[in-house]
Amino acid sequence: MPASLLHQAKPLALALLLPPAPFLLLIATGAILLSRAGRRPIWGQMAIGLGVLGVWLSASPALGQLLSRGLLQQPAALSATDMTALGQRQRAQADVAVLVLGGGARQDVPEYGGAALNEISFDRLRYGVWLARRIQAPLGFSGGIGWTARRLKDSEASIAERTASEEFALPLRWAEGHSRDTRENAALSLQMLKADGIRKIVLVTHEQHMHRALKAFHAEAKGEIEIIAAPVGLLQDGMSELLDWAPSDEGFARVRYAVYEWLGLRLGR
Repeated sequence: MPASLLHQAKPLALALLLPPAPFLLLIATGAILLSRAGRRPIWGQMAIGLGVLGVWLSASPALGQLLSRGLLQQPAALSATDMTALGQRQRAQADVAVLVLGGGARQDVPEYGGAALNEISFDRLRYGVWLARRIQAPLGFSGGIGWTARRLKDSEASIAERTASEEFALPLRWAEGHSRDTRENAALSLQMLKADGIRKIVLVTHEQHMHRALKAFHAEAKGEIEIIAAPVGLLQDGMSELLDWAPSDEGFARVRYAVYEWLGLRLGR
């Protein structure tokens, strides 16, 4: 299949693989089986029951937490001790950088009159700014126009560059705006940072994405640059309360993100 057709088919494939689509298809299958079951409706009833349970759980924060821990090797938060050590290293050698990975943007945001980072990218950038100030290190951002970002005209890095300067009063030192996926984030941003003498990177991305990001960055760094994980979006618990198992907007987003990242690991993107 030509590369252009492959990239056009990717959003449709993702829509069918990500929850709740598989469970909705299971419910539809169950309904078809019931209509043809005659006196033995058990298989149709089971399919519908499993589908309904799947839809419920696929919108629960608890399942999102379980998937993050079980499938994605959930990373630990960057500790105060780690930050102190990074600050000391930066003051002594000036070879530490904070690098934020883009997670998407919107091209036409009416209230801003133009393009803006989406919630995922903004959360990462905010934490990156906080870390950069805490350890007194320069800040970079990596993100171009992703393979599936058909409406985006401005790179995520160019939007982040404006956001960091105008909203956080901390200009980016590096803005890598040509990468289209995580592997290209690693290849293109490490090239820039190596050229500036950086030998330790504090990598900022969401905790679900961190395992895949570290895999790509370690492969590209080849031991020349140390990568320190600084995940965003961690939950302290997420499973012990009854409401953690109830559907919610946050739960739905966490489950979909975890499944998306697991698929990305399997497919090597």
